Amino acid sequence: MSADPHISGLPGTVIHDEVVPARAPWLRHIGAGQTLRIVDLEGNQAVDFLLYSAADDTERYSAQDTVAAQGSLFLRAGTVLRSNEGRPMMTIAASAVDYHDTIGGACSCESNTLRYGHHTKSQHACVENFLEANLSEGRGKRDIVSNINFFMNVPVEEDGALGIVDGISAPGLTVDLRAEMDVVVVVSNCPQVNNPCNAFNPTPVRMIVAA
Repeated sequence: MSADPHISGLPGTVIHDEVVPARAPWLRHIGAGQTLRIVDLEGNQAVDFLLYSAADDTERYSAQDTVAAQGSLFLRAGTVLRSNEGRPMMTIAASAVDYHDTIGGACSCESNTLRYGHHTKSQHACVENFLEANLSEGRGKRDIVSNINFFMNVPVEEDGALGIVDGISAPGLTVDLRAEMDVVVVVSNCPQVNNPCNAFNPTPVRMIVAA
């Protein structure tokens, strides 16, 4: 039997392996020292991502602290994902994609309506996925903070304008995240069909945890 290329190079032993369907939410507790590998199975699939401290979920991912600490808007291999307490939560240990986004935000029914028209209001969105996953642990809409968009391409123009354009990922590309504390990972496998972040066609992703 040939080796699984999606597991090759992953440190430790695989303890969880799951394919998250297109448009679906996902939640998993990841222990300090464990590694989460996200696999973009079919290419150009945005993975919206939140982090909470497992010990106290009022400590959670902070885009502001992360960007300020590294002095760059984009998340790359070596980036430390920091909490609102300034503490390291996870580190991007490796990435097959040059950079990832943390300023584009998560799609919602409200933003879809504003950007793309009232006919999109009933379409499923990332905020609803985050809510569905978080409600299982008692968190609500107030607990949804600025998120990470893995594999999403949000260039910043010279005048400061943002764009959501064709992705820079491809089938089978990965990002590895090493937990620096016990964390709760909450994911929305983005259901957006109105812009190019998912190539207008949401697809599954694979989540592999190794310890």
